[in-house]
Amino acid sequence: MVYLQEFWHDVRVREIKPILYLFNNPYPMKRILSLSGLMVLLTISVIAQTNNAILFTENGEKFQVILNGVLQNATPETNVKISGLNAPNYKCRIMFADTKLGYLDWNLYFNEMGYEATYTIKQNKKGEYVTRYVSAVPLAQAPASAPSQTVVVYSTTPPPSAVTTTTVQHSQTTTTTGNGSNGDNVNLNMGINVGDQGGNISINASGMGMNGVESESSTTTTTTTTHSVTTTSTSSNVPPGNTVVVAEPATVVYVNGYNGPVGCPMPMSSGDFSSMKETIRSKDFENTKLTIAKQVLQNNCLTASQVREVLGLFDFENTKLEYAKYAYAHTYDIGNYYKVNDAFEFESSVDDLNKYISK
Repeated sequence: MVYLQEFWHDVRVREIKPILYLFNNPYPMKRILSLSGLMVLLTISVIAQTNNAILFTENGEKFQVILNGVLQNATPETNVKISGLNAPNYKCRIMFADTKLGYLDWNLYFNEMGYEATYTIKQNKKGEYVTRYVSAVPLAQAPASAPSQTVVVYSTTPPPSAVTTTTVQHSQTTTTTGNGSNGDNVNLNMGINVGDQGGNISINASGMGMNGVESESSTTTTTTTTHSVTTTSTSSNVPPGNTVVVAEPATVVYVNGYNGPVGCPMPMSSGDFSSMKETIRSKDFENTKLTIAKQVLQNNCLTASQVREVLGLFDFENTKLEYAKYAYAHTYDIGNYYKVNDAFEFESSVDDLNKYISK
């Protein structure tokens, strides 16, 4: 609270007073020049309050980025820049286009605001995908985006996807010609055209006439079949004549069937949670276990079921109760927190936890 009071005091001193001075300045030209300078300073100040993040794969695997549960780039890419990040950390999930590669969960951190940080996505010696910090530069010194780089502005709503419908025609022409008693000549021509691509097949056959009767005939048959091919596109420049349908925003489900209140953006992945439990289980002292469990929650989020599993690693009831109180603010599906009660041996602990939550 003291920190916030000091912050707003600084804002009043640095921002409000100069503005009042500008509008009370009796010299119009000085007022205009001063106001222009103030606008430049304010613009720089706003830029300094955001960050950019560049993510790329070393081996060219295409991926999509999910920040705090919201999809950022609609189509998988190999190099993505996300601008306008105004928070010091985000829960990030890398979804690979090749579903066999799965996904990668990690925490995106910024030590300072006003920087562009670059991370690489690669495989470690175990063959697991990890992220590695590469570099960071002030936004004012950041180089221009490469033509092959996808740049998106951070958004709390998923990007729409467009569906285009293209018409493709197939045509087939058959011509039959017969002449005189010397035989029948049959010419067969077949053509298939898709877009600008096409081909022709010609067949000539000769045979004997029938009963010496001289005849001449010609028959031409043309059949055209039209059908539609639907493709997905995220470009706003949809060719004329194509149909565009905006899809529903993509949603990420972390707890099946849960639609209640959410206490934090994105819970830990099963792999990270298993590592956390093994670390806690390896310690001999109760206080050490509790300290590690709390440390993890400073930058991570759990589900109610995961909290209950962690409580099972403690030996003493008072330790379980202390951690259950601490973990409530770091739980994704807080509407399911009643599941934590199963980890307690005494009803008094359940009552104590409920009183804490109700406050």
